[in-house]
Amino acid sequence: MMLSEHAKILNTIRLADEVVGRKKLQKMIFIAKKLAYPFQEKFEFHFYGPYSEELTLQMEELVNMGFLEEVKEKKGGYFQYRYTITDTGEEFLQMYENALNTNSFDDLVQNLNDQSARFLELVSTILYFDQLSREEIFDKVYTVKSKQNYTEEEIEEAFRYIDALKSMANIQLHT
Repeated sequence: MMLSEHAKILNTIRLADEVVGRKKLQKMIFIAKKLAYPFQEKFEFHFYGPYSEELTLQMEELVNMGFLEEVKEKKGGYFQYRYTITDTGEEFLQMYENALNTNSFDDLVQNLNDQSARFLELVSTILYFDQLSREEIFDKVYTVKSKQNYTEEEIEEAFRYIDALKSMANIQLHT
């Protein structure tokens, strides 16, 4: 069971070809989970939005097992991590191929990976507070993400993007 959760994460990175940034991967998995894809990781609200310590540990394990390649790059004043699946990771995934419904998930992963980490941070923050009214979500974003200086237009764009993702997920989840 435990390794099947690792396989889902590995498959996500395989479908994306490459994921640049730990924060971006966290947001991609959280958003997929909110869209009813079967991720089990627990998320809490953290400095950069929804964050899963479990996911961080699973990523470390996948790197340590040689299933993922992690490249650390210096970007200005910080380090950025680039993740790609290894040949060993591909072999491992073949054992789970039947359990991984890649067709329905492929478009979503590609779409999420095409977005900036900053935008996914906004989208995941909105989804984290989706039990609130639209107005309350705006207030929440302005409060908890004040340093990001999201504009009203960016927040509206994030809501439109979420609606598009939901219709994509509905079509894919029911076909």
